Amino acid sequence: MVAKVTPSVVAITTEVVTYDFFNRPFTQTGGGTGWIISPDGVIVTNNHVVEGARAVTVKLHDGSIYKVDLSTIAADPLSDLAVFRIDADGLTPAVVGDSGRMQVGDWVLAIGNSLGEGIRASVGIVSRQVPFLQSPEGQILVGLIETDAAINPGNSGGPLVNLAGEVVGINTIKSIRQDVDAVGWAISMKTALPIITQLIRKGKASHPYLGVSLYTVDQGVAEQFNLPVTEGALVTSVQPGSPADRAGLREGDVIIAAEGQETPSAEAFVAAIRSSDVGEKLTMRVV
Repeated sequence: MVAKVTPSVVAITTEVVTYDFFNRPFTQTGGGTGWIISPDGVIVTNNHVVEGARAVTVKLHDGSIYKVDLSTIAADPLSDLAVFRIDADGLTPAVVGDSGRMQVGDWVLAIGNSLGEGIRASVGIVSRQVPFLQSPEGQILVGLIETDAAINPGNSGGPLVNLAGEVVGINTIKSIRQDVDAVGWAISMKTALPIITQLIRKGKASHPYLGVSLYTVDQGVAEQFNLPVTEGALVTSVQPGSPADRAGLREGDVIIAAEGQETPSAEAFVAAIRSSDVGEKLTMRVV
């Protein structure tokens, strides 16, 4: 299985201009992973791998190196996904699997440019399916697969594959807490593939939009604002003319469920919005 997938995995090297303590610019080199999704040179990775890069190079399985034309990068920071194209043809694309069929306990492998030292594989199982997760940068990622397969710096953007050698997720983030061991997350292909398709076809991705600012309700917030509930998403503002405004949501409302599923936090409700389709009607329970 590893032999089947590895020819589709690429090592990515980036150059980013950053600044030292005295505000002097210098070039910093970074590493990441991508995988080939079509034989004409389209490669998938994470947005954070290529974001802000002034140079991107790709090393294929056969050792050949390509410099990426930065104008071919199409990225979506909201989902942390990106695609770009290299000037190559006849490549071996990875096979995309059905991540919706993955169950807790299924074996998976994370394949990528771990620690920037070349393509390697690590093994683990599906620990759980995660509806949403807030990244250290404050970004809300949805539709994740949690795994105990080692996901180290440099693995970002690489494939999480099942035992058939099919890509079921895109390795994205690991827990950096000192008291946590072997906990990493991949964006499921069920979530990622529609966005990747938009990036390839349109150069950008569209996401559902409601038009509210939210704050998580807890016991302290409930007491401060004299709310009748201690969980939910408190509406702090509504954009005029937005879908939320047209639906009648107002500042001070608390959204406690969407499509029959409880939303105990602002993040949970954002995940419900992000899991919907543009134009789809959403039924909410509001206090």
